[in-house]
Amino acid sequence: MLEPYVAGILVAFGVFVLGLFSPGPNILAIIGTAMSSGRRSGKALALGVGTGSFLWGTLTLFGLTALLTAYAAFLTVIKIAGVCYLLYLAFKAFAAAWTGKDMTVRAVEAEGGFWSWYRRGLLIQMTNPKAALTWIAILSLAMDATAPSWVGGIVVLGTGVISIAGHLTYAVAFSTGPMVAGYRKAQRLIDGALGSFFVFASYKIATSER
Repeated sequence: MLEPYVAGILVAFGVFVLGLFSPGPNILAIIGTAMSSGRRSGKALALGVGTGSFLWGTLTLFGLTALLTAYAAFLTVIKIAGVCYLLYLAFKAFAAAWTGKDMTVRAVEAEGGFWSWYRRGLLIQMTNPKAALTWIAILSLAMDATAPSWVGGIVVLGTGVISIAGHLTYAVAFSTGPMVAGYRKAQRLIDGALGSFFVFASYKIATSER
């Protein structure tokens, strides 16, 4: 039965989508590569990053499902980790909004064609140590010890599609200077909104009774 889990799934999607509005190193690499090496290279890199995000989500889901099946009480540890990570993201967003810290794009080097850039993006994402924490926080918004595995599957599949689409959007839309300049003008407002939402998401995890 899907209904009991709809709210958590939607919040998980919301946190993931808004996280894409706060460019981290991976997104800045996509923007920088698209600007310096062209949209084709940026899109290949974006597809690699998006695929890596989906793989991280899948691995985290299998790990959490196994742990919760064996140790239901481990859910408390997962929730605490999720709350702490979301509050950390909120702190970073509020700090960026307060200081007006500018984003610095960086280009990624890769030799070869489309698949070389794709493999580079996949490697960047799969070696990102923060990815596991991100996925623990995302999945803890939708799952509990009694949730069927398909709930997590919906979250992973949906966010996988969102990740690929979102990163491709950055590669296409932010491959020009004016788009980057426009984002920079609105960045403080965006960071403030993101911080508020991350605080809300951490509250949802902390007060969830499921």
